[in-house]
Amino acid sequence: MTTKDERLSFLEEMKDVRRIRKPNRAEVTTPRELTPGHLERQRAAVEKPLRDTNPLTSDMVEPLTAHDVLSWQRPGIQHGVFRKLRLGQYPIEARLDLHRMTVEQSRREVFRFIGDCVRYGLRSVIILHGKGERNPDGIAQLKSYLAKWLPELDDVLAFHSAQKHHGGTGAVYVMVRKSDRDKQHNRELHGSR
Repeated sequence: MTTKDERLSFLEEMKDVRRIRKPNRAEVTTPRELTPGHLERQRAAVEKPLRDTNPLTSDMVEPLTAHDVLSWQRPGIQHGVFRKLRLGQYPIEARLDLHRMTVEQSRREVFRFIGDCVRYGLRSVIILHGKGERNPDGIAQLKSYLAKWLPELDDVLAFHSAQKHHGGTGAVYVMVRKSDRDKQHNRELHGSR
């Protein structure tokens, strides 16, 4: 409790203080005119979204298990060439590791990786996707999507699950088409048109 002297002392200190007449409330009425920021947000909301140039599907795919073998080739690929790819006899010029990536991250990385391979003239590469053995449902999710994505890319000529020493059914060898520059170089080198 306060004493009489303390209260008098307090009132003496507060004698010049005046009450604030405005109510202590926030102004919640909306402004009548639109600000430039508001107009920009409205314009962006109705503008067309950025077009995704990545053709790889993000829909559901046929589920594969850890031990399923991936194997595919475009028509016209020679059997001997595909056999060498299947047996891992081509030197691996680049690798992409998809472990610990989400499906969407993998989708972007695979698209970018194959494009870079064509750009830099890399023909035989490997993609490590994992087996999915730890998944409780036994479905190898990234492997399932990769089996769908690779044929969707025109730059991919063939692919096959890797040999054991390169990851087995947890990795895939990919044969990438030659870049236009490399094709032209071969034409000049061999004198064909």
